Amino acid sequence: MVPKGTLAAVVAFLALAQSSCAAGPRPGQFKNIVTFGDSYTDITTHGDGGTVWPIYAAGYGGWELFPFARAGATCSNNLTPVPFPSIFESQLPLYFAEKDNGTLRLKPEETIYTLWIGTNDVGATALLTGSQVAGVTLVDTVSCAVNWVKTLYKSGARNFVFQNMVPLQHAPLYSPNSYPNHYWTGPRNTTEWSVFMTELVNSGNSLAKLMLQDLAPTLPGSHIGLFDSYGLFSDIMTNPQNYLNGSVPFNTTGAVFSCPITNGVASCTIATGTAVDSFVWFDELHPSEQVDRTVARNLVNGIQRKSTNWTTWIS
Repeated sequence: MVPKGTLAAVVAFLALAQSSCAAGPRPGQFKNIVTFGDSYTDITTHGDGGTVWPIYAAGYGGWELFPFARAGATCSNNLTPVPFPSIFESQLPLYFAEKDNGTLRLKPEETIYTLWIGTNDVGATALLTGSQVAGVTLVDTVSCAVNWVKTLYKSGARNFVFQNMVPLQHAPLYSPNSYPNHYWTGPRNTTEWSVFMTELVNSGNSLAKLMLQDLAPTLPGSHIGLFDSYGLFSDIMTNPQNYLNGSVPFNTTGAVFSCPITNGVASCTIATGTAVDSFVWFDELHPSEQVDRTVARNLVNGIQRKSTNWTTWIS
């Protein structure tokens, strides 16, 4: 017979070992959130017409926000060149510079890092129109995004959330019923664009998941979460009554700020007041502030382990 004290010690040890190997961070673990990405995440030059999701997330989580995302960004300008600050040529170097000079003093166990990128990589100035560097494919742009985890891990970061791409084929810019606007005024087959975008986004998201699952076991002590932006946005569009609360009928296809261009002249309509919270999209490409609130709330709940909706912890 095993002595009671010994048995209790064994049980305690096994419980500790199990918890140390469990996927995901501990509830209440974080004090800081560091964000990377494009205009969906940039807190200054953004496109939701109000307050962007990282500010809401920092408030909901009780965290200090360190924002590095910049509007217009792709993962790398060496893959999809754009005249904006990319992740690898601008945002990460700035982060490392501030880390090295002592501006940033973040404890790894208290800090969560997020990345929301891909909208511009697959968009009208990149893969969708063949504007990438010759030979670059979707595999390259997704690999670049996943490499963001590995790069930060090497510098000491341990906790990550990877936000996948939204169903861009439903954004006014890429829908079958799209119209000339300030993002694209030239001729195009809108149905073809929408079908191709559906393939790019779904394939890219599937690749990212597989790559992250392959990467996770090689990064001891890390926690990698996958936030299903695609699933959340799809649910918002299917069940807007569960997310939107504006004063006009729910609108999943139009935009708060819609600017069709005819013969070179823009004819804009702008929703105001509480009506704006009835829309999924702010303009032809960006989600509305109400959707950003929803993203922030669900992301925080996943990080704090209050909900398993939309967040899967791979490690």
